[in-house]
Amino acid sequence: MDEACITLGHGAGGRPMQALIQELLLPLFDNPALAALEDQARLPLPTQPGCRLAMSTDGYVVSPLCFPGGDIGCLAVNGTVNDLAVGGAVPRYLSCAFIIEEGLPMALLRQICQSLAQAAREAGVSIVTGDTKVVPRGQADKLFITTSGVGEIPAGVDLGMHRIAAGDALLVSGPLGDHGATILAARQELGLSCQVQSDTQPLHGLMQALLARVPGLHCARDLTRGGLNAVAHEFAAASGLSLWLEEDALPIRPAVASLCELLGLDPLQLACEGRLLACVAPAQAEQALAVMAHWPGGEGAARVGAVGEAEASPVLLHSALGVVRALAMGEGEALPRIC
Repeated sequence: MDEACITLGHGAGGRPMQALIQELLLPLFDNPALAALEDQARLPLPTQPGCRLAMSTDGYVVSPLCFPGGDIGCLAVNGTVNDLAVGGAVPRYLSCAFIIEEGLPMALLRQICQSLAQAAREAGVSIVTGDTKVVPRGQADKLFITTSGVGEIPAGVDLGMHRIAAGDALLVSGPLGDHGATILAARQELGLSCQVQSDTQPLHGLMQALLARVPGLHCARDLTRGGLNAVAHEFAAASGLSLWLEEDALPIRPAVASLCELLGLDPLQLACEGRLLACVAPAQAEQALAVMAHWPGGEGAARVGAVGEAEASPVLLHSALGVVRALAMGEGEALPRIC
């Protein structure tokens, strides 16, 4: 396959498309289920009594495709793996669909696919089925990826917003807003610089460690679009309780804070791609923080607040000056095309 760029023929089902699949995708995503080249993957189901299947799907349209700390390939794997992991699932399989704009350099596609394959290996998941479509110039923006994931929830694991209780400690697993700030700074037309890189990483290992060592873990959610603010509002709405955040405790890197101040953005609404918010029984909060602190990227893990009784405002921020203010839920998309 010596073409320099993607052509419409790479999505037409003929020889160019077969070459793309056989010479680029199959060698990178190699596994028995994919090698069969059927129109579906044939996978074993969990056999242990009490196990459940978990499934998640997500689309990735990040711009630019490559950014400090990652690219759309590893982002697509980590994002879907994390959606499974925070529910207590062990990720097993991924599907991967590409929508490619005519003219995308083949070298760039190869680079992204290599990154995607490496991220899948690091997360311990197999890419077992997929699809490739090519659209004419101007009908997409270089490359979009959709991944779906299947995982296995072990017997006895019960995590979810139904378990959030008043008094629970709120913990974040690392600094907030790194990914959103990185994408913003990477957009060349803005002419900005930021000494930070995306936090994109899989969270399934951290979640399994928490489940093994912190029986008081009630709920977790990865902090993607809308950041901590969005997830806090989701927790409040689902539980009927209020969440109190302590401004002094929020782990935000100075570079991220400075960029947000310059542009009038709220770091609590910036996306992360390798951080989670956990609700933990207060007696086990320190144990959970210790687990987080020993995980890659967990140097900023912090207890940032608590779940309280229902209030008129679902999410409240206690400032360093002792002032309490309600945090409004985000309106619109403050920073589009971040994932």
